[in-house]
Amino acid sequence: MQWTEKEENGITILNLTGEIDLQHSPELRKVLQEKIKKSCRALVIDFGGVEYIDSSGLATLVEYRRDSRKYNGEIALISLSTRVRTIFDLVRLNEIISIYPTLAEATTALQTKS
Repeated sequence: MQWTEKEENGITILNLTGEIDLQHSPELRKVLQEKIKKSCRALVIDFGGVEYIDSSGLATLVEYRRDSRKYNGEIALISLSTRVRTIFDLVRLNEIISIYPTLAEATTALQTKS
């Protein structure tokens, strides 16, 4: 897994590529824990380059969602492939983590919540 980060209009955007599995989840957890330490209010994770996510990756996202709620942090995912989206739908994570097709839609939703 590789990632890049940028900020636009007060929203942090992480672009992920590769696989988020048992081998790479600790790296993602470290990145997300840094966001928690900084009380990141709005985070968009771009899954456009993610080919696969397993239960450890899902758990990492759930952990971030839980921990960011302490300071009213919001998270949104964008650009999920059909394969990855199916995994989220199957385990019903789409009910607790917002998923949008595009960055523009996610940005609008997060700005509305602020």
